[in-house]
Amino acid sequence: MSLLLVGETIDKRRAHVLAAAGELVPLVRGVYARSGEDIEQAVLDHAVRIARYLYPTAYLSSASAQLLAPTPDGRLFVSGRRNQRTRLRTLEIIQNEAPPHPSTASAVVGDDLGELRVDVSSPRQRFLEAFRLRSEHASAITESMRAEMAVRLIEEYGSPQVAADAVWALARENGWYREGEGAERYLIARPATAKGPVNKAALDLLVAWHGDPLGRLIHDGFEWRWKPVKRSGPPLVRQTAPGKLPAFIESLLPEGWLAQVLHQRDEREALRRGKRYMSNIAVVESQAELNVLPRDELDTELAAFTDDGRFTGRYVGPSRGEIEETFEHNLAQLFARAETPRLSGVQIKAPMNLASDGALLPAIDLPFTHILKPAGTAGFEMLPVVEWLCLELGRAAGFEVPAAALIDMPDGMSPALVVERFDVRHGPDDRRFLALEDFCSVLDLPASAKYDGTIERMARGLRPLSTDPAADIETLFRRAFFAWLIADGDMHLKNLALLKIAEPGSKRFETVRFAPLYDAVTTHVFPGLGGDRMALKLNGKDDRLTRQDFLTLARTIELPVTRAEEAIGSIAAALREAAPTLALPSFAERADAAQTAAERAKAIVRDRAEAFP
Repeated sequence: MSLLLVGETIDKRRAHVLAAAGELVPLVRGVYARSGEDIEQAVLDHAVRIARYLYPTAYLSSASAQLLAPTPDGRLFVSGRRNQRTRLRTLEIIQNEAPPHPSTASAVVGDDLGELRVDVSSPRQRFLEAFRLRSEHASAITESMRAEMAVRLIEEYGSPQVAADAVWALARENGWYREGEGAERYLIARPATAKGPVNKAALDLLVAWHGDPLGRLIHDGFEWRWKPVKRSGPPLVRQTAPGKLPAFIESLLPEGWLAQVLHQRDEREALRRGKRYMSNIAVVESQAELNVLPRDELDTELAAFTDDGRFTGRYVGPSRGEIEETFEHNLAQLFARAETPRLSGVQIKAPMNLASDGALLPAIDLPFTHILKPAGTAGFEMLPVVEWLCLELGRAAGFEVPAAALIDMPDGMSPALVVERFDVRHGPDDRRFLALEDFCSVLDLPASAKYDGTIERMARGLRPLSTDPAADIETLFRRAFFAWLIADGDMHLKNLALLKIAEPGSKRFETVRFAPLYDAVTTHVFPGLGGDRMALKLNGKDDRLTRQDFLTLARTIELPVTRAEEAIGSIAAALREAAPTLALPSFAERADAAQTAAERAKAIVRDRAEAFP
């Protein structure tokens, strides 16, 4: 059997022994899968059994009561004592609070472990659930399901009016008056013959991933609705809060500088005025628009035009020019066209394309393969230099780091940083589907809450999604420790992400792993940030962290203490060795400001690393 449940198919002690030996993979409390097997498929195949195991008093409701299975996008709906949700690889179990007097029936569900009897919403209650207000359970019931439910009730009770009376009796018993009204109208009202007025402010947008349509994103002038299309690939976009923009889509929207440049009043305007986003996502009005957008594929690697950290190609992006316009103003002109890819994050960035001849060009009508990070202002002119330094320190510490190089910018501008995207296909023969999901999206939080999480909460969200949870929990621990050593006060939930990769035609992600290191910066060297604390707390603290704090974190996130000790020792030793010898590219070293910022950053790293002998 591919799935094991403690207390049902295996005892607790044996499960721990086999998990320690690597034969079992722990998924969530009491649920294990055999290593080497298709875990995602096993989870989906046993979704109802897992839900009954985790929530023994709950019953299947909404679309899952109709399907007796998860929805095609991997959601299983149940009702019980309270609202809560559990994500387990590609499965999400969504529980809402049951009504005080639920009407349920018994159903039989089978899987390779046998048959099991489960309680499900009765046809009357299921129909009422379809009319709940601002409910994810209601939005999961498609129009065809609703029509089938209505036909079933009319057949049972003999007429639409009698069926409506029966539904109303249950609605009154539970205080679901609005739901009863909606159900009655649906059962007995005649179809409208006249076409109603249309809100011309409404949006109906097509969302695609690598050019493959995922669904329609609809805004009726009041709230958002996500309507996924039937497809063979794994689910990527989920609307967990009815009426709200799906967290994954929100995570792609511009913040900070770019949001100001675009003068965006709200999410609607941001999506209406942009077409291309990170994670190979396009948001357009029609298939025709989608067909003409360039596909983001990496044909030329940055390493071919890098020498000792310096970009040796040709920068052909915006410059100050001869008129009295700022570089930021010229850069902003790139985004005047909707075809220019949008980026999230508050730092000034621009989407670029590296051509085969070494020309670094704005990615307006070209594949978006690299990110340009020019110098900031008001004391942040050396931000690209410090970020390059921190990425190189991360490389020395053993992290996976994207290719990056400093650019000797024209017109006397400070150095800029160019970073290679790691979430794009490599050439036309690469047909993989790649997506980068930051931890705001993973934890279903808005971008405004990116500083509100903790490392422990991240671990809880990471474990059930990762295809190698033990390795990724250790990576999370290492990233937190590295951020402390380099004094990175901006390692928030949007600067940490999962890289999801699916093969063509697959219904699941082959790998969901911690993404490479990006946006790592010693914030302490910049004006006003000398006392900067960790962006995310661990062990309840965000400053003056000690070895004991990190070991307590390890125990909390179930990382073996021996592995934590090894990580602390190896990272601290690597930084003690790398920091004194790491040199900037020669052109950057000649600038006093760059050299000063680099030396200050290295001194901070050296001092902190020496505190962990």
